[in-house]
Amino acid sequence: MARILFTDDDPDRTVRIVPSLRQRGFEVSKVDDESAVVAWAPFADVVVLDLDLPALNGYEACRRIRAACGVPIIGTAEHDSDLERVLGLCSGLSSFLPKPFDDRQLLQRIHAAVGRGGPRPDEIAYGPLRITPQSREVRVGERQVELTRKEFDLLHLLAAEPGRVFTRREIMYVVWNDEWARSSRTIDTHVSSLRGKLGMASVVHTVRGVGFRIGLAEQLRSWSVSA
Repeated sequence: MARILFTDDDPDRTVRIVPSLRQRGFEVSKVDDESAVVAWAPFADVVVLDLDLPALNGYEACRRIRAACGVPIIGTAEHDSDLERVLGLCSGLSSFLPKPFDDRQLLQRIHAAVGRGGPRPDEIAYGPLRITPQSREVRVGERQVELTRKEFDLLHLLAAEPGRVFTRREIMYVVWNDEWARSSRTIDTHVSSLRGKLGMASVVHTVRGVGFRIGLAEQLRSWSVSA
C-alpha cells in the first residue's frame, strides 16, 4: 500500500480527493504546515505538495524534503508558467500539476511516481558530465570539478532540462533571485568560468538574443573522448 502525504489549500478539493485516493487503496495523511510536511516526507512514498499554502513556503519545503530524502514530490499550484516549473525543478519537484486538477489527473501522476520505484535519481548524467544535487558535486569523467555555489546552481539549472533554452531573466530569477537586474553581465562571467573549469567551451551554449542552454548531447559525447 503506497503512502501519500497530501497538502492542499482548498477544503472542497481535499474532501473530494482524499477519500477517492483511500478508496483506491492508498494510505493518505493530510498535513497543513511546513514542519509537518518536512518531518513526515521521509516516511511517505509520494508527497503531493501544494505550493500555494499560506502556512507553507512550498519551494523551501521542497528543498528541505529533497535534502532529507528522495521521495517523489508532485507540486501543485494555481500559476502554470515556465518560471514556476523552473523554480519547482530547481527546488526538487518530480512533477508539476497545475490547478484545478481532477482525481484522474492526480492519480496518473501518483501512479507514475510510484511506478518509478521510489526516489528521484540522485545524479544527473549528460555525456561525461555527472552532477549530484544533494552533495553538490560535479565530475567530468573521473575528474571532480570544484565550482562556486552560483556556478553549480547555474550548471544544475541548465543540465536538468537539456535542450531547453533558459532566458537571462529566468536565470537571474532562479539562480540570483533577481528578476529585474539591469545588467546580466554576471551570467556571462559565470558561464565563462564554467566553460574553463569544465574544460569545454560548448558545454554551455549561448543562444543569441535569448539565453543559454546546456551543450548538445553529440558535442558532449565527443568531449568524453578527450576529457
